[in-house]
Amino acid sequence: MNFYSESLKLHHNTFVLLRDLIQERTGLFFEENKMDILADKLSPLVIERGFGSFLDYYYLLKYDEDAAEEWGKVVDVLTVQETFFWREVDQIRTVADVIVPRHFEAFPEKPFQIWSVPCATGEEPLSIAMALDQKGCFGRYPIRILGADISPSAIGKAHRGLYRERAFRNLPAALKERYFTREGDLWRVDETLQSRIQWGLLNLLDEASPLIPDQVPVIFCRNVFIYFTPPTIRRVVKMFYERMPVPGYLFVAASESLLKLTTDFELQEIGGAFVYVKK
Repeated sequence: MNFYSESLKLHHNTFVLLRDLIQERTGLFFEENKMDILADKLSPLVIERGFGSFLDYYYLLKYDEDAAEEWGKVVDVLTVQETFFWREVDQIRTVADVIVPRHFEAFPEKPFQIWSVPCATGEEPLSIAMALDQKGCFGRYPIRILGADISPSAIGKAHRGLYRERAFRNLPAALKERYFTREGDLWRVDETLQSRIQWGLLNLLDEASPLIPDQVPVIFCRNVFIYFTPPTIRRVVKMFYERMPVPGYLFVAASESLLKLTTDFELQEIGGAFVYVKK
């Protein structure tokens, strides 16, 4: 349903105010030609609050002391939570087949962290856990997987561990049978696999958050930089760099590139997948 109408019109000056505030708080940026899209996404929230204008809603988000809960609703409607298991699996296999074994050959007792951010509804970290479990890594090595996202709705779904059929369109049938149990129209993830992951609600721009891990050698940050401006990407990548040991491995989506934005990482091919490696 299209909630955006002339009765609730987003004027350009208000669009700029909202757009800049949203970028400041979340990193998400809406180009000029996306004004109607932003209006359509926010209209239900404006109406729910009983406001007659987007400007009233802007004042709520910017100045109200109790706006934190409202910001959760904003990121829920603005973020794309569509993903699936075994997405760009060549990168996941590189972690399970090459990077993790290489680490424990050098440091047999040293714990290893993998961070998936944003993790959306959990398919990516669960795919990583499946790949590691298939290699027998959890029984031999101290591995910690972290999944974080800015969307309360997405993290809530990840916690519940229930997925629709569409999420399995790329997952081999044998893995679906091994790690999931049917519940009506949904599939529940295996409790043991689910327990391998620690979920958290996190805004990547909140660099002081205690949920941002230190000394994390593998970071998956896929399909989010396409929504950020170059300065915001540089800021987030710098934060990743500072939190990584050497070597550190940053995985972005195939459609994303950091080559023109940073010299802190070197693009390498490892195990058949491309990865940015901290020098």
